[in-house]
Amino acid sequence: MIARASRCAAAVVAALLFAAPVPADEGMFTFDNPPAAQLQKAYGFTPTREWLDRVRLAAVRFNDGGSGSFVSPDGLMISNHHVGIGCIQNLSSKEKDYVGTGYLSPSRAEEPACPGYEVNQLLATADVTARVLGAVKRDMSDAAAQAARKAEIARVEEECSKKTGQRCDVIELYQGGMYHLYTYKKYTDVRLVFAPEEQIANFGGDPDNFTFPRHDLDIALFRAYENGQPVRSPNFLPFATAPVADGELVFVAGNPGSTARLDTMAELESTRDVFVPLALFFVKGRLAALEAYARTGPEAARRAKAQILGLENSRKAFQGRLDALQDTKAMAARAAREKAFRERIAADPQLNALVGDSFEVVAAARKKGDVRLGERLIGFTGSRLLGHAGTIVRYVVETKKPNEVRLEEFTDGSLASLENALYSKAPIYDDMEVALLTAQLELVRERVGAGHPFVKAVLGTRTPEEVARQAVSGSTLRDPEARRALIKGGAAAVDASTDPMIALARAIDPFARDYRRFAEEEVQAAITRAHQKIGQARFAAFGTGEPPDATFTLRLSFGTVKAYPYAGTQQSPRTTYYGLFDRSAAWGNQGPWLLPARFAASKARLDMAQPLNFVHTADIIGGSSGSPTINKAGEFVGIVFDGNIESLAWDYFFTDEKGRAVSVDAQGILEALRNVYDATEVVKELTDARAAAGRATP
Repeated sequence: MIARASRCAAAVVAALLFAAPVPADEGMFTFDNPPAAQLQKAYGFTPTREWLDRVRLAAVRFNDGGSGSFVSPDGLMISNHHVGIGCIQNLSSKEKDYVGTGYLSPSRAEEPACPGYEVNQLLATADVTARVLGAVKRDMSDAAAQAARKAEIARVEEECSKKTGQRCDVIELYQGGMYHLYTYKKYTDVRLVFAPEEQIANFGGDPDNFTFPRHDLDIALFRAYENGQPVRSPNFLPFATAPVADGELVFVAGNPGSTARLDTMAELESTRDVFVPLALFFVKGRLAALEAYARTGPEAARRAKAQILGLENSRKAFQGRLDALQDTKAMAARAAREKAFRERIAADPQLNALVGDSFEVVAAARKKGDVRLGERLIGFTGSRLLGHAGTIVRYVVETKKPNEVRLEEFTDGSLASLENALYSKAPIYDDMEVALLTAQLELVRERVGAGHPFVKAVLGTRTPEEVARQAVSGSTLRDPEARRALIKGGAAAVDASTDPMIALARAIDPFARDYRRFAEEEVQAAITRAHQKIGQARFAAFGTGEPPDATFTLRLSFGTVKAYPYAGTQQSPRTTYYGLFDRSAAWGNQGPWLLPARFAASKARLDMAQPLNFVHTADIIGGSSGSPTINKAGEFVGIVFDGNIESLAWDYFFTDEKGRAVSVDAQGILEALRNVYDATEVVKELTDARAAAGRATP
């Protein structure tokens, strides 16, 4: 599971500058700066503005960490099962385990709402770089410059939200060298239409994750509603009538989370030596706690399933990134590129004066931050209840401040999304809360040491489990109305509250704020200012031909359906239903390769030759999960759900020699809906949409 395209004149410049070839399909491009020249040169295809606008408006972002797209004019959206599993889990119960059994809504009128969900559709972008950077004066300190930027960003977002009534986010691009205002249509009434069994969505489980061949039906269907009615979505992606062919050009439109391809070598080394090991420490510790909890009984296993799957994915992803950063050949190539870039800067008096000691500033700031990085674990992430408590404790303080000096998640433009999550009716399980909060407090204590002021203040003479049990058992915050009452009562009510979870959040807040202030003002402020200077030098060399790093905002990448060398042979770029049944049989139809009963029962009905999964070279990364894979005609040919193990290096450097994105084939999806799930109405909606749309004109 995971949830990347460039070449042209800019690539020629890059090759000269970095003395290394740029892979043909590298790049996650913003829709206002599409790779038109690259596409025309490499593939003889230029997408029209109409094509780009339709794809942009058809693509959506699932705000809890994935992508998706409209696939019918009646608000029907498709994403991955692993993107939507939070909704599926929250709609499940001991009696009705939709994660295990799958779900198909009996009718449109009975589609259940996903608690606390938010889906975003990008309506417009605007360059606000001059305004944001113009707020920074030359004689300001790094911390003052950071505060000035944040204040101006808050003003821009507030003005936009008041003017449009939409969600407005200012996005930092090119590491602070450019700022764009993104205006989103926000949908918070999102309902579940269909989900297969987790066993087929994640067929092969952790052993097959980040590998290929794959045989997964990793999809889920949702519908966006507004004012109680399905959204009319004239911009949607009709399902193609035929599978993609070898060598065919495809596009991915999604919201890749983050990449570090523009980071300096000092930053990559810090990521390798400090940050990724810390992330692995946290993920492994939390995973161990959940696995221990799941072993206490079937109901505990059901409750923990979704988080365990996500953490298993994260563990493997972080390990893959660490392996990539420990690849001496790849890191040497990155070092050579940076060396060539710095030599070019040094040879140009204007660029040299601009950049100055920026590379050294970044290195020093990261080194300073690494000393306290373990304190990053201090916060409100131990449990759902603690997360709500932390939000409440800060809400009543932050919202009384002027908008431009608040923590960014509490600015006026962000409050609606925050409140949608805060008042969610998603179920909370006390025993799982205790297990997770205990694990979180143990991890923090282990990382920062028993003598740290946080440990002394929060634990005192109690054990992490004692603190967790007392906080969870006495809390009323599992009731959304209790949360709402505290917010309504304001700071006086929160300060006077005897709810033990609120008390715990009050104890944690000063330490979490102190680390955040340190990270933002003493580390990130210096890095941001230095990055801006380095970014301006990049612009002088490349313009915007080199796309910015990913920012969990909408991007367009491209590539081709392509085999790759594997185990001394060429790995075919696709799998079929034949392969699904063969792989299950090879492993005795058990464990992660167990076929759901309805698949075994439907074997005679299935067209076994239909493609199920395929690979391609389009540029992706975590957050791209659920992104539509599209052909030149603007048709939906598949949905991204993973990459192979070689693609994990794409966080830092792209290569299409072996790295591949993995998609579920649209034809395989229709085959399962028709002949396994008898989802007649869903198939009719998809095929009617296809007939109505016809073939879009590129």
